[in-house]
Amino acid sequence: MILLLTASYIITPAIVLWLCRKIKILNKIGPVLLLYLIGIILGNSGLVSESAFKVQDLIVTLIIPLAIPMMLFSCNFLQWNIKNAVLTLITGIIAVVIAIFAGYFIFKPLIGSDPAIGGNIDKIAGMLAGVYTGGTPNLAAIKLMLGIPNETYIMVHSYDMAISLIYLTFVLSIGIKLFRKILHYEPSKKSTKSDHMPIEPEGDEPYKDFFKKENFFPVLGAAALSLLIFGVAGGLSMILPKDLQMVVVILAITSLGIGASFIRRVREIRKSYDAGMYLVYIFSMVVASMADLGRLNLAGGLYILLYIVFVIFGSLILQLIMARILKIDADTVLISSVSLINSPPFVPLIATAMNNRSVIITGLTVGLVGYAIGNYLGYLISIIL
Repeated sequence: MILLLTASYIITPAIVLWLCRKIKILNKIGPVLLLYLIGIILGNSGLVSESAFKVQDLIVTLIIPLAIPMMLFSCNFLQWNIKNAVLTLITGIIAVVIAIFAGYFIFKPLIGSDPAIGGNIDKIAGMLAGVYTGGTPNLAAIKLMLGIPNETYIMVHSYDMAISLIYLTFVLSIGIKLFRKILHYEPSKKSTKSDHMPIEPEGDEPYKDFFKKENFFPVLGAAALSLLIFGVAGGLSMILPKDLQMVVVILAITSLGIGASFIRRVREIRKSYDAGMYLVYIFSMVVASMADLGRLNLAGGLYILLYIVFVIFGSLILQLIMARILKIDADTVLISSVSLINSPPFVPLIATAMNNRSVIITGLTVGLVGYAIGNYLGYLISIIL
């Protein structure tokens, strides 16, 4: 039974990704949300016995520390549009941090002291900082660092996906025209693919040709290097108290992953990012299957939903004001905002909608740097609060 369950965790994401390519409506829903739904149904169906918890907990604990370095390997921190990227990254992070702190003090009294949610609002703030400067891997990493209950994690991530989808719809419908009216905008010439691009967007089929020899064996090398980094980080953590060990592991693998990205042969492993993302898909299904729907606090969850809405759209307004003062162009601000809020894979989509491919490099780099700093920032904010 345990072997069958483990196999289902590994194979199901591949089936979901294939279905998303074939069925448009599933593609719009997205693989992460679908895997959450499948995991929740599986975990609350009675098919998974209590004896499986140790295996589930082991997968959840190990898989994100392996995924983070593999996703960081492909980032080229040396070659990017420094002025625009740094300005938008700094303004974006400042806007997110201000919105998180303001929202914390606004919504904490409303949420109350319920230990299931109110007692975790500082940790929830840390998760929001991680996910809105990085992405799902940071959200998952901070969950592990801070020991956040599975039910709280599922609730926050589910609300995040829903509101992020609304934000993306806003950008694609009226956001582009609105930003170009408010901020400086000059029609830009379309650029061709650049060697400076941190990762190469591959459309809707990032796993195409994944098992070809020229792709698969380098990914195995990336996985081995990620495992080595995990081992080194784990060794470092053993000299510290137990309650700090996971924190040290996550921050160490983030730092070592960034360091490895400066090695050209490591950085040029094409499918490393996609392999790391597949591990995140597995994590999504496993952690969802561990959540007990009966323990979800829907009343308190309403204010968490409002907190997330406040952070996303509040930070957007703040970034817009700062960009206006600093005279950053509209397309750079928008592509960077989408990269931070929705994650780097959405950058090519927005660049296409804007008919401006020249901002892809900046958008991807801002998002990938966000992946790199999200764990540090999320943990720091949680501790401060």
